[in-house]
Amino acid sequence: MGLNITGVDAKEKFYSELAGVSDPELKRKAIGKVFIDVFDEESNKLENVKWLGQGTIYPDVIESISVNGGASQTIKSHHNVGGLPDYMKLDIVEPLRSLFKDEVRRVGKSLGISPNILNRHPFPGPGLGIRILGDVTEEKVRILQEVDHIFIEGLKTSGLYDDVWQAGVMLLPVQSVGVMGDERTYENAVALRAVSSTDGMTADWCHLPYDFLAKVSNDIINKVKGINRVTYDISSKPPATIEWE
Repeated sequence: MGLNITGVDAKEKFYSELAGVSDPELKRKAIGKVFIDVFDEESNKLENVKWLGQGTIYPDVIESISVNGGASQTIKSHHNVGGLPDYMKLDIVEPLRSLFKDEVRRVGKSLGISPNILNRHPFPGPGLGIRILGDVTEEKVRILQEVDHIFIEGLKTSGLYDDVWQAGVMLLPVQSVGVMGDERTYENAVALRAVSSTDGMTADWCHLPYDFLAKVSNDIINKVKGINRVTYDISSKPPATIEWE
């Protein structure tokens, strides 16, 4: 798109902040803190920076608001909702804040943005940190990245990707007995998640073909070391959220 992008490898800072943290809300806040710290550090290397542009959309705002003023009613906090620390001295511009995802895509289409970008599935701001139930480690991230790649690429090569609103894999804090060859295994389980929706506020699970699920399951178990069981999440939103944490 012709953007001038500076990439920053801050994974060690995230791993350090997340070490031993299992509570979903505390993980989200830890990830948000590092995000802001890294952004502040990098923005100070540039001159005449006045604005922070964010892609906040309306569901982010709704889920981050406490209903009736009670903190216990917040569904989940989003790192891009709630403003910036005073020390950053930046003003936020959020042109999409009042729009749902389907409306954002209509705006993008009118601007001539490539379908490869417009039709990408939503991805959580906290990333794979909230798709790993329990504490986050570099090894867990490696496993989940490999499994997620197989699932998403499978959807694309099977022509199913554009039929799905959002798909991803959850690494569960569960180990189960399996068999590989003639040997017993005791390894991790993952849950595949694929939903249909228009705005992200409600969603239904996708009825993916059995033969597709069978192939993806076999590929994951045979190719990803540390996984011996694959499940498929058939929960709708509500009551279940799209992401597990």
